[in-house]
Amino acid sequence: MLDPTASPTTSADPPVDPAARNRAHPAERPVYVIGGGPGGLSVAYALRTRGIRAVVLERSDRVGASWRGHYDRLHLHTTRRLSGLPGLPMPRRFGRWPARDDVVRYLEKYAEHHALEIVTGVEVSRVERSPDGTGWLLHATGGRELTGAAVVVATGYNRIPRLPEWPGRAAYTGELLHAAAYRNARPYAGRDVLVVGVGNSGAEIAVDLVEGGASRVRLAVRTAPHLVRRSTLWWAAQQSGVLVRRLPTGLVDRLARLLAPLTAPDLSAHGLPRPDTGLMSRARQGALPVQDVGLVDAVRQGRVEVVAAVESLEDGKVALADGSRIAPEAVIAATGYDRGLEGLVGHLGVLGPDGGPAVGGARTPKGAPGLYFTGFTNPISGMLRELALDAVRIARAVAKEHGGRVSRLPG
Repeated sequence: MLDPTASPTTSADPPVDPAARNRAHPAERPVYVIGGGPGGLSVAYALRTRGIRAVVLERSDRVGASWRGHYDRLHLHTTRRLSGLPGLPMPRRFGRWPARDDVVRYLEKYAEHHALEIVTGVEVSRVERSPDGTGWLLHATGGRELTGAAVVVATGYNRIPRLPEWPGRAAYTGELLHAAAYRNARPYAGRDVLVVGVGNSGAEIAVDLVEGGASRVRLAVRTAPHLVRRSTLWWAAQQSGVLVRRLPTGLVDRLARLLAPLTAPDLSAHGLPRPDTGLMSRARQGALPVQDVGLVDAVRQGRVEVVAAVESLEDGKVALADGSRIAPEAVIAATGYDRGLEGLVGHLGVLGPDGGPAVGGARTPKGAPGLYFTGFTNPISGMLRELALDAVRIARAVAKEHGGRVSRLPG
């Protein structure tokens, strides 16, 4: 494993004393990028194109760790053409909707192709201002203290699985797991399964269970989602998202309401009525439309049964909001994730009420110049597309604001 202070040329380079690096002139400090996913890799490349040394710190042993942990059947809901990162398009052989394993291979190739400087097995636990006030001090595993001219936090939107504190959860004896631990339907063949949550992950897992032979699949829904077709007459839903992303929220809500009968059938008779709130209003709050990859047909055919939201777990049963009680053999909670930024940067006053960064992209929080965040929103125009755009903006901002204080690549 490379030392974070080593040269990018080879893992055999002689180690450098971290303390000596911290005493170095500010102009010798790199930009540290925390996180080796698509956001971190794209920022590192964009900085490299400007001659700025960027060091990616990844806590796992490989890039793209979060993508490796997704369920087997996952495909992007965004098109290959609009999901490539800067400097390297996704290969045509991936098809229009790249699979999980294709995305992982792409991230590996991306890091190799651009010769990015990546240090694995290093987790940053805290970021604070450097003692001299000219940069940022990172506290990392192994007692490392690394000083950078700037820091880009790219630890990801889906970092820490969120499992609701349902009453009775601690004493619940049934099988209960978060969707982050779900891989495929094989362990659930012939079993009665409840999926909690009807975001894109919950919807796709429910379909996967049906197709994988589960004897019964129920989907617990608290708030009915907006359902859209992933593609209509070869026009991808993402393309619509790109077109409307900067339009007024109310206008997009009205347009979506008018087009809803053309994009997805009304499932009110099956427990999924059309939402009262607008599509863009919900998207601005982080609740993206559910792209149909089989859920509509499964619900209409009765293979996925929509039930009320989960209220509590008691006596081995699940109590629902409508007063009913069911006894599934397994409960899979597709209930979202937390950003997990409080310990890392919470003391700096840079987080919003939801635990995410108050600002992101090329903007830095007030009082924290040189601290950037990327990948902490879930835009209707596509996460990977926006990460790619963010990377270029962040690199431009770093070059402009901190160009005289960053270490430069040879040549």
